[in-house]
Amino acid sequence: MAFIATIVTGRRIALNTGRNLSDSDTLGTSPPRQSVPLKTIFTQRSTVSSLSNTARLSATLSPSPKSISFSHLTAAHTQIPATDILWISPPLRIGYSVAGRPIEVYRFGIGKTERMIVAGVHGGYEWNTIALADELINYFWAHPEAIPINTRLYILRALNPDGEIRSHSFDGRANDNGVDINRNFPTYWQATWPREGCWDQRPITAGEFAASEPETMALINFIEAHPIDALLSYHSAALGIFPGGRPPDAASIDLAETIAAVSSYPYPPIDLGCLMTGQMADWASINDIAAVDVELSNHKDTDFEQNLVIISAFLNWQR
Repeated sequence: MAFIATIVTGRRIALNTGRNLSDSDTLGTSPPRQSVPLKTIFTQRSTVSSLSNTARLSATLSPSPKSISFSHLTAAHTQIPATDILWISPPLRIGYSVAGRPIEVYRFGIGKTERMIVAGVHGGYEWNTIALADELINYFWAHPEAIPINTRLYILRALNPDGEIRSHSFDGRANDNGVDINRNFPTYWQATWPREGCWDQRPITAGEFAASEPETMALINFIEAHPIDALLSYHSAALGIFPGGRPPDAASIDLAETIAAVSSYPYPPIDLGCLMTGQMADWASINDIAAVDVELSNHKDTDFEQNLVIISAFLNWQR
């Protein structure tokens, strides 16, 4: 396995560029069209205590267009004494959308307890969840010490990149097949569902069958390849904190209560009478993953400061 050593805010970080299944950036199938160009960076590895010789390594990196860029890194970033090594991975490409856009996950930390944050499930319609994910990615790049030493965090900034690009309004909710990804997971899936109390601003489907969409399968495959024990999915807006499961399982309820204790988001959540089918959180619950959907306060703000507190509680929560 190859490593790149660099530094952020005075703390040494090793960037993992290995190609094991657990940290591969090519878990998805080949894209239907040419992907965005990758950047190549070079740095020294002489400051990694286990590598004594000065050398140059290259790594192909695919940073988010809105998240921190790797282009600022220089050899000067490596010229510090060896200290505790914190691990940050380049974006892991776990699959592709219907239109061939990459679906990327950022990894922080090296602990055995694995947690995941998913944003942009409803694309541009809930664009502020993607903006929040970008803020969190930038924050943890600058403050890797905020990740508990026993924890590894994955952040998926946009599960529905096609919807993000298409529109920051109602038209951005579905993927490019017109499917609501959060109705496509293979738990309590239904081809149709009662629309009373549910979102109905545009025609939208649950997919031809459960897990029919490449975005859904990219996330399922990633989670099944990792021992993730808790998942937080961001949505908007205003309805509160929803624990996974039908009825909600005990671990998801406990996680929801932990988050509610440090936030102003409603819990129990506001019930509009919608029968939720094919949801990510329910699929996670069935697979023994504590899961919550957290809805931001509106469709434009990220509530960043509040969510830093929420993420701290999420990362330190004990099952």
